[in-house]
Amino acid sequence: MKAPRNVLLLMFAMQLSLGQIVGQVRPVRASESPEAIVRSLYAQVISSHPIGVTKGFDMTTFAPFLSKVLRHRIDQTAACEADWFRQYPQTDEKPGFGWLELGLFTGDGENAGPSSFQIERTKPQKDGSVRVYVTLTHAESDERPWTWQVAAIVQLEAGHYVVNDVIYLKGKNNPVDVRLSKLLSEGCNGSRWIGGR
Repeated sequence: MKAPRNVLLLMFAMQLSLGQIVGQVRPVRASESPEAIVRSLYAQVISSHPIGVTKGFDMTTFAPFLSKVLRHRIDQTAACEADWFRQYPQTDEKPGFGWLELGLFTGDGENAGPSSFQIERTKPQKDGSVRVYVTLTHAESDERPWTWQVAAIVQLEAGHYVVNDVIYLKGKNNPVDVRLSKLLSEGCNGSRWIGGR
């Protein structure tokens, strides 16, 4: 009788240990798809219109949607911006960095303040990331609306999807595709401003 009892105990112990191993990896839920994360991010973007890395940008609002790498880059860029103002405290010139009037997730200039967005499609990439293509629209009551596109690069991190970069796609206001990560590092060496004025 001891042998069947030991077998049952062994089977129970195996089930428990396997259950713990499986339970340690949080499964990705359908509600956390790349498209759902981008939709949630852009809903926040439309409601708050973050410009630059310091004016109107609330990291607590956007951090849950962003990768650790992108959050770190934004933090370094904010420190680099502060370093520019430390280096040039008495200047009336416009700062030399390109993210001053940048809608981080939408584009520069007129593209910084969209009034709506539409997820167009998703496209898996060979590196495991997913590009989520978003059409943004700016409409004012007395003007004809205009649209432009961006692609959010989404990847898995710690078991859930996050945005790791944004590509401002070539269009009317962009002669070439430009990555947010590239713009955030121009003129900076980490948190130090090294670019020219």
